[in-house]
Amino acid sequence: MTGTVKSAAAIGGGVIGGGWIARFLLNGYDVKVFDPHPQAERLVGEVLANAERAYRKLTLAPMAPKGKLSFVSSIEEAVCDADYVQESVPERLDLKRKVYAEIERHAKESTLIGSSTSGFKPTELIEGLATPERLFVAHPFNPVYLLPVVEVVPGQTSPDNLDRAKSFLTAIGMKPLVVRKEIDAHIADRLLEAVWREGLWLIHDGVATTEEIDDVIRFGFGLRWAQMGLFETYRIAGGEAGMRHFMSQFGPALKWPWTKLMDVPDLTDDLIDIIAAQSDAQSGKHSIRELERIRDDNLVAIMQALKGNDWGAGALLKEYESTLYANAHSHARPPTVDPGKPLALHADRVREDWVDYNGHMTESRYLQVFGDATDAFLHFIGMNKHYLASGRSLYTVETHIRHLREVKMGAPLRVETLLLGFDQKRVRIVHELYGGPQDELLATGEHMLLHVDTTKSAASPMDLSLSIKLGEVWKHHRHLEVPAYAGKPVREIMMESAAAS
Repeated sequence: MTGTVKSAAAIGGGVIGGGWIARFLLNGYDVKVFDPHPQAERLVGEVLANAERAYRKLTLAPMAPKGKLSFVSSIEEAVCDADYVQESVPERLDLKRKVYAEIERHAKESTLIGSSTSGFKPTELIEGLATPERLFVAHPFNPVYLLPVVEVVPGQTSPDNLDRAKSFLTAIGMKPLVVRKEIDAHIADRLLEAVWREGLWLIHDGVATTEEIDDVIRFGFGLRWAQMGLFETYRIAGGEAGMRHFMSQFGPALKWPWTKLMDVPDLTDDLIDIIAAQSDAQSGKHSIRELERIRDDNLVAIMQALKGNDWGAGALLKEYESTLYANAHSHARPPTVDPGKPLALHADRVREDWVDYNGHMTESRYLQVFGDATDAFLHFIGMNKHYLASGRSLYTVETHIRHLREVKMGAPLRVETLLLGFDQKRVRIVHELYGGPQDELLATGEHMLLHVDTTKSAASPMDLSLSIKLGEVWKHHRHLEVPAYAGKPVREIMMESAAAS
């Protein structure tokens, strides 16, 4: 491949463009934005705020440090050093071609150009371009920062550029679906258009209101489609005999005069007024930003539920999270280690979904922070994804946590880690969690880790490289003071504390 994507540019920062910008930034990519709208910075900022809120609920995996956002005054300034450019301007073919010509004039030869167009074919977009091999359709769905599927439609796109585009989109948590033949409106919008046309007729003929149509979808087949799609759902409807039985049973209904898909009612002022009034009655009590947050919360909940079953979009999220965990420490700057102090390898903050009804961090989140600190320690001593892929790992077999102080939402957290000892199969560490406005000691966690052969599910000696790194840490930590509580049961600690008071 010509090269990996390291920075992005966004031409257009509306609903779709703003979603792209948020996804790029939250995955650690610097983004330069060109949008002549006078309120572009405010609008993109609001979308980004919603995206950050949603991501805090979507995953506990450590995200890459957020990229840098820059608003610039020209397409040239936006694309001159970008590796990937996403165009999200209005659906006007002449405007899009003009934008591509400007991008081509100023971008690097290796720069990929994706179009958010929902309807135009790539062969229509590339007319007049000298380098059509790097342009493709990358049509996402709103909200772009949450919904993973993106329709990738190549025109004269080179195989190398198509592979680069797919790799980049996958790396930011998306599911690139390559459309095998270009067609107006691609795949998804053609399906949506069919439902939309029927909805217009049902309202026009007085059969249903906007709310009733939405209820049929969100309380009925929409829930099925969210995790299984159209054809797999119908396969189940066929019972044990499967799709063949379903087709033979319900196929004849396709000839019945039910649908009006080949026709559409005239969008008269009266029909538009009816639809607008019904929609206002249905949803007008919420602002657009409130509706977006409600939508985001629902999508996060569905995707988290699907992740628990390793299914559909949830399985994709699970795979994406595993990549985030694997790459978390490689994104971060190498820690500055003071040989005379415990290791400072992990920091976080109390997120909004970490607190209980009292507004304090829940007990399980203390364990989670200590688990993340342990992961940071293991990565520090060399237990990376390559080591894990070899079938070896360190498992936590014993944990002792002391909860000392409460901490509220938004408070900063940091962990200090001390190596208490190790041998060829065991590692003993203690974490001290500090945080809150006074940076107080909040909790301690003592852990025993056992080195295992994961293919045999049995203890095994660790690799020499881990032993060497642990030895380097131990050379300094052996001289540090061991906490008085280390290795003692809670009852003994409490008795000592009572005697001292």
